[in-house]
Amino acid sequence: MNEPVFFRKAPAPTLADIIAQTGARAPEGADLSLVITGVGPLDAAGPGELSFLDNPKYVEQLAATRATAVFVGERYAGRTPDGVVPLIVADPYRAFAKFVGALYPDSLRPGSFFGGSGVSPMSFVHPEARLEPGVIVDPGAVIGPRAAIGSGAVIGPHAVIGPDVRIGRDCTVGAGATVQHALIGDRVILHPGVRIGQDGFGFAMSPKGHLKAPQIGRVIIQNDVEIGANTTVDRGANRDTVIGEGTKIDNLVQIAHNVTIGRHCVIVSQVGIAGSTSLADFAVLGGQVGLAGHLKIGMGAQIAAQSGVMTDVPHGQKWGGSPAVPMREWLKSIVLLQKLGKKDTGDGAG
Repeated sequence: MNEPVFFRKAPAPTLADIIAQTGARAPEGADLSLVITGVGPLDAAGPGELSFLDNPKYVEQLAATRATAVFVGERYAGRTPDGVVPLIVADPYRAFAKFVGALYPDSLRPGSFFGGSGVSPMSFVHPEARLEPGVIVDPGAVIGPRAAIGSGAVIGPHAVIGPDVRIGRDCTVGAGATVQHALIGDRVILHPGVRIGQDGFGFAMSPKGHLKAPQIGRVIIQNDVEIGANTTVDRGANRDTVIGEGTKIDNLVQIAHNVTIGRHCVIVSQVGIAGSTSLADFAVLGGQVGLAGHLKIGMGAQIAAQSGVMTDVPHGQKWGGSPAVPMREWLKSIVLLQKLGKKDTGDGAG
């Protein structure tokens, strides 16, 4: 792996240090004094580097890797080549992520684009705004009247923070992002181009024309939420749009007015959620899923990529297709369509 020169590296740890950090287990007699200087994928990692295996698809790469050590599950520990130390752990990818975060601490949270500290003289901060000590404001950022920003927050270049917005401590607002009509908790990351709190799409439709419906709600973003680049979250119309703590949202997602998203949900790229729909805790939406308005997605429910959801989804169920149905029904319908297709073309059994 090419040296990641964009991120500061912590002092190189030994395998003993890594085991203490991650709870991994090494085979009897392994040299735990070996030093790990970097990381890499199985097929590219070399001496001094650490890799991981969490998908059986790459077992052949494990057998040929030149890494010094590999996080691996118990099942595949014996497949590592001679000279490669297997670090046995229940969840190899999680252990690897934890180690990489410790080795490259700057990679965990975007910092100032200018490597600065304090408020840049080339930013525009309203006299009535309140910034706690330790806030970094990059050049070109605009902070409106009565906005309040907690210590350790970073406001990127050309980001715009609207009047009366509240942003908690240790947050990051990326370059060119806009935040208005919003209350944001601690340790929230908004990547570049994110739009928070603009009008929802609301009109009173009529043959005489479409009357704009005022959107007077807010956006509430709880602690430890991360929102990917160019995602939009509309403010509520007559209640708040809410994103629960620990939820992770990918790039290019649209969240409409009055939507409520629970804790620790995962929403993948290009999802669209229509107004007044709610997701319970730990729900997962695959890429390009579309949810109609006023739906309830149950706790732990999972929706397959490119599905169109038109009805409520019960707790814990897996759905797919368009219109989406329970996963087993969807898979049966696919098999049936394939059989019908073969029959129509004469490729099936006579």
